[in-house]
Amino acid sequence: MKKVLLIVVLAFAAVIVGCSGTGTNKTAVEPIAWYGPMPHPYVAEVKTGAEACAKDNNTKIYTLIGKEWSQDEENSNVEAMSTKGYKAFSIYPGDAAGANGLFAQLKKNGQMVVAYGAEPALPTLASFTVATDIKGAAMAACEELIRLMGGKGKILNVLETVTDINTQKRRQGIKEVVAKHPGVSICQEINDMTQVSEATNKIQSAIAARGTQIDGIITTGYNPTIAAAAILTEWHKNPKNKRIRYVGIDTGPTVLQAIKDGYIDETVAQNPFGHGYISCTILDLMLKGWTPKKPYQFINAGIVIVNKSNVDSYQKDVRKITDGIIADLTTKYLNPPAAK
Repeated sequence: MKKVLLIVVLAFAAVIVGCSGTGTNKTAVEPIAWYGPMPHPYVAEVKTGAEACAKDNNTKIYTLIGKEWSQDEENSNVEAMSTKGYKAFSIYPGDAAGANGLFAQLKKNGQMVVAYGAEPALPTLASFTVATDIKGAAMAACEELIRLMGGKGKILNVLETVTDINTQKRRQGIKEVVAKHPGVSICQEINDMTQVSEATNKIQSAIAARGTQIDGIITTGYNPTIAAAAILTEWHKNPKNKRIRYVGIDTGPTVLQAIKDGYIDETVAQNPFGHGYISCTILDLMLKGWTPKKPYQFINAGIVIVNKSNVDSYQKDVRKITDGIIADLTTKYLNPPAAK
């Protein structure tokens, strides 16, 4: 009986040791937590980048995707996560100003924060933002569209969700570019389309009403880009229809196929993989003692303009941007751990 009792005690002690870790400082939870606002192709690609970071750096990253794109839901989910022992967070700001309240609470808890995908309102307690230069990307896309239009004509400006901080920046950037070109104007702006079906209906209605007037279309959100690529593919199959020049954003399969087939001109490839990979790599390095060179730094994750000439190779160019930023992290953005 004593022998059996001794075995049970030893087994119980082994379980306790296994849970609390050994000399390797393993914790009961992953050191890094990544949060995506809601199911969305962009969020899925960012998550892939976070998971690749975990694999490449031999670390653990907990991932969670919310149900809706709102700061309230983000606050609720991340605050619950913050009580579970995560030391660092990679988060998409649901609201430019509102996210800072959440970041302040995490910082107060001694937890690190890197924002990705959109820049919070400044000043912020996030150490970094890893994102596209949103306004700059929209301006580059608009300049490309105007070039394709020969420097004159009317543009249909298709926005996604005007309450989103990125959409607001894109709208402003497009307006600034158009203002520099006297021969160009925006004939109509349509917005608020969180689903491809909504985007399809609104773009079709605009083309039906103004098809003979529209010389170019720009879409700066994923859903309207998918919709516009499908609509213009059908529209341009009819030789009687006016050729409408087009630049979108993001790289869904139907968008790439429409470029290959010559039905649309170009799209802007962002770097969502890099948003996840770079933000989590920074957190991994900071957990190892590396410290930011400045209290706050914005890292432009880059874009690539995709057209018929590079539609099959642009992904290599995007990955080169990520690799270059990763190579610069410990020289350009972070200071080495203090000597012990």
